[in-house]
Amino acid sequence: MTAAHTVEAVRRAEQAADPGLAGRPAGHDGPLMLRAAAGLAAVVAGEVRRRRGRLYGARAVLLVGPGSNGGDALHAGARLAAGGVHVVALQSGARAHAGGLAALRAAGGRVLPPAADGVAARSALAAADVVLDGLLGTGGRPGLDASASALVEAVPARALVVAVDVPSGVAAGSGELPRHADGRPACVHADVTVTFGTAKPALLLPPASRAAGRVVVVDIGLDPAVLGPAAVEEFDPEQAALLWPVPGPDDDKYSRGVLGVVAGGDTYTGAALLCTTAAVLAGAGMVRYVGPPRASDLVRQRLPEVVPGPGRVQAWAVGSGVDPDDDAQAGPVAHALAAATPDDGTDGVPCLLDAGALPALARRVRERGPLDPARTSVLLTPHAGELARLLTDLGDGDGQVERAAVEDRPLEHAQRAARRTGAVVLLKGSTTLVVTPGGWVRSQTDGPGWLGTAGAGDVLAGVAGTLLAAGLDPFDAGALATAVHGRAAVVASGGGPLHAEAVARAVPGVVAHLLTRREWPS
Repeated sequence: MTAAHTVEAVRRAEQAADPGLAGRPAGHDGPLMLRAAAGLAAVVAGEVRRRRGRLYGARAVLLVGPGSNGGDALHAGARLAAGGVHVVALQSGARAHAGGLAALRAAGGRVLPPAADGVAARSALAAADVVLDGLLGTGGRPGLDASASALVEAVPARALVVAVDVPSGVAAGSGELPRHADGRPACVHADVTVTFGTAKPALLLPPASRAAGRVVVVDIGLDPAVLGPAAVEEFDPEQAALLWPVPGPDDDKYSRGVLGVVAGGDTYTGAALLCTTAAVLAGAGMVRYVGPPRASDLVRQRLPEVVPGPGRVQAWAVGSGVDPDDDAQAGPVAHALAAATPDDGTDGVPCLLDAGALPALARRVRERGPLDPARTSVLLTPHAGELARLLTDLGDGDGQVERAAVEDRPLEHAQRAARRTGAVVLLKGSTTLVVTPGGWVRSQTDGPGWLGTAGAGDVLAGVAGTLLAAGLDPFDAGALATAVHGRAAVVASGGGPLHAEAVARAVPGVVAHLLTRREWPS
């Protein structure tokens, strides 16, 4: 499990690991900085060797701010210079870490202060094989000032960009991306981010996670017990394999989980087929499909094992491809929602609510208040536009919630929806967030860009619904389904375009690979 911790938790753990940290004068080296610099230099050296075949003779440019990230970059630069790399440090302001500057100069590196000729800085950047971003750290204000922006904009597209701890400019705790007046993100976009002790939330949270590139965590000796609970988690293959439900010799179709599906309709018949196909291939013990005759006939023709009509189920997957104004599907949607949110004090049937079922949930919450997470197991699976409409329908905030606002601050809006509804919210996107009403957050970035295609959400609903029927709670079911769905898309794509049914067809192979090898197929 990849874990990210808050800035406050990291500072607490750093102080425990280095009791002299708080009293050490600014610009003086400590053991944590030297460990971080050693790890950073090792990662950079490995990346450069992979790119150009050897480290000796490479050209590295350090973008150096006044804080400890600048010190990390300078000390790493000193190690690289000692290995035969031509290193130039460009200061973005009047101050820089004194110990790091001395170490770099002693190793033969050059330092260009901010008052230096701009031509020299641009020339150094133009020749760079690798650029280390040490402008701002977790304590910096989001965004870049004019001096830092000028340096970042001069970085050549061909250069490898390695961010130190976090890409400069991002909001380290929330994952927000400040923007310039013209709308461009005011931050560094890295190929690799080398972070220390633990990941920072921005590295796992959209939209900032897209600026981080590949994330490498360097161990600097922080105590996990002092760090405490993670602010954000991401499933790794080992954790996913442990959670995936595997039937034993005494299991039958009922004990493995019966999933009821209300999806599609006379207009969107494909959603019915995609959701039920994914559920069957994800390992549901039995799938019941409830829908109009045309969609039901299509499902029965393609999937003879699916049972048509209502009946007893262990979970529902409701709303994929359902038109909220479809009178034929309004009854089944209401039935499933009532089973998931009973008024008699009993526990509800686990339920996934997607797309066309979300307006019905909004009405229920407006009339009776949020769900009780102690008695209900409800997973919502909107994309950004659907979440904006849900929050608007709930009367959350002032007036209409815009899709663009959700895309700019996805964590904030997913948390608002979770608190307002009492349900777990899975906000779909290139980085998918799964958020509980109590504040737990998981982030999954598993699928290729090709997964942004019609029907992909219907497949995800079938996989997640199957996991709910097997007994997983909505938080685990949502994150695990997202991870397997994304990896199935990688397999189905093979590096090129895909279609949604191919993703569903790839699920069994991904699960088998995961369970036998404890790794994701590539």
